[in-house]
Amino acid sequence: MARWEPDAIERLQDAAMVLFRRRGYEQTTVAEIAERAGLTRRTFFRHFPDKREVLFSGADSLGAFLARNVVDCPASASAMEAVAAGLDAVARAADGRSGFADFARERHALIRACAELRERELIKLASLGAAMADALRRRGVPDAAARLAAGAGLTIFQVAFDEWVDDAGSGTLREHVARALRGLRAVASTHASRQRDKAGRKVSRGDRPRPPPAARSKRR
Repeated sequence: MARWEPDAIERLQDAAMVLFRRRGYEQTTVAEIAERAGLTRRTFFRHFPDKREVLFSGADSLGAFLARNVVDCPASASAMEAVAAGLDAVARAADGRSGFADFARERHALIRACAELRERELIKLASLGAAMADALRRRGVPDAAARLAAGAGLTIFQVAFDEWVDDAGSGTLREHVARALRGLRAVASTHASRQRDKAGRKVSRGDRPRPPPAARSKRR
C-alpha cells in the first residue's frame, strides 16, 4: 500500500507545473508527474482522477467558501450585495496567499493554450455559479433572481480575474473585483437612464390618444 503523504497534493502540483511548463500539458504523463514528485502513480490517483485536475484542485472548496460567505452576509443585503460580499471574500483570501499570483498566471496561460483544459475550466466555473445560486436560494431569494444574480457574479469574477492575470502590477484581485462590480453597476445605471429618457421623449412628443373621428370632423 502506498504511504500517505500529507504534502502529496502540493508536491504533485509543483511537479506537474514544472513539467507542463517544460514539455507542455499534452506531452506530460501522470507517471512522469508522480516520478518527479517522488511518489507513485497510485498516490497520484488517490488525489486526482486525471492530470487535468492537478490544475483545478480546490475548486470544490472554493465553491463552498464562496457560498458560505454569501449565506453569512447580513439578512438586509440584497442578492447582488450578498454575491459581491462573497466575491470580495474570495479575492481577499487569494490576495493573502503567498505566491498565488504567480501560480495563477502560469496556470491561466496553460489553460488558454489547451482546448481540453479550457473545457474543464468552463465546467468548474459553472459549478461556481451553481454554488452561488444555491447560497442565494438558502437566503430565501427566488430561484430566477438567484440564477440571475449568480450569473452576474460569475461574469464579474471572470472579468476581474482575466484582467488581473493579464496585467501584473495593475492591482490586487480584490481591487479588480471591485472595479468589475462598479462597471456592471454603471452599465445597469446607464441602461436604466436611457430607458427613462426614451419614455420621457415619448410623452413629450404627445403620445396621447387621438380624438375620435367625429371630433376631428367638427374642427374642419
